[in-house]
Amino acid sequence: MDTFTLNNGVTMPALGYGVFQTPPDETATAVTAALRVGYRHIDTAAAYFNESGVGAALAASDIPRDDLFIETKVWVSDYGHAATLHAFEKATAKLGIDQLDLLILHQPAPSRWEQTIAAYQALETLYMDGKVRAIGVSNFMTDHLARLLDVAEVVPAVNQIEVHPYFQQGAIQAADAAAGILNQAWSPIGGITFYRGEGRSTLEDPTIGEIAAAQGKTAAQVMLRWHLQEGRQVIPKSVTPSRIAENFDVFDFTLSDQELASIDALDTGVRGGPEPDAIRDEFFDRAIPEA
Repeated sequence: MDTFTLNNGVTMPALGYGVFQTPPDETATAVTAALRVGYRHIDTAAAYFNESGVGAALAASDIPRDDLFIETKVWVSDYGHAATLHAFEKATAKLGIDQLDLLILHQPAPSRWEQTIAAYQALETLYMDGKVRAIGVSNFMTDHLARLLDVAEVVPAVNQIEVHPYFQQGAIQAADAAAGILNQAWSPIGGITFYRGEGRSTLEDPTIGEIAAAQGKTAAQVMLRWHLQEGRQVIPKSVTPSRIAENFDVFDFTLSDQELASIDALDTGVRGGPEPDAIRDEFFDRAIPEA
């Protein structure tokens, strides 16, 4: 497994397994399948409501804890210094572990910026206390990041953002890189574009298909390899064992510069996921249950 070294020296697997949209009652089985394939990084979130399923898979595994990299996210309803410290307690109880490898804020929530900053300061406290090995953010755009860096004592190690061939977010990728922040791609194979039935699927893109045929790989494998070669950490998701294994099999081939450029040229600039500046009070107020 290839790794990335974060800005604090912590190493992180280059390829992780995500459980976004995985039903809670299927999560333990799916994570167990991923661990058997070889994944060692699991990405979950309080708002996925499946941290306990991840915890069940971890408890049933004989993989040493030090060999695993566990990441989760604090939801907006738990923003604020004290609330975010408690969110850590809820998450670790559900996951069945004492320390998180990476804890990040799930949304910038600019309409609740004071709570967002207080939440990040709580992450800094947890980091300084050794309860988390690295901290970060998710869906932060350039203006959010600049405002955060103005007051942060600890530079985020990771920014988890929507990146796939049809939406590449060059500006925030560049801003993250300039600050020493690793870009982590959610929806790395463009799943957000077809889960909702919107537009053409990246899996059916002719350019990606041609590259896949030339490489003897699938479209999904080509997209994951594109991310890795361009320096992004990726967290593909699937509950299908064959797809889980397929997504992990991306370390035995290399895309040419021309192939990388061909995929770069597919960017449409159209976001598939939610707009980070949108005010979504009902969504943000979803309560995260206790362990």
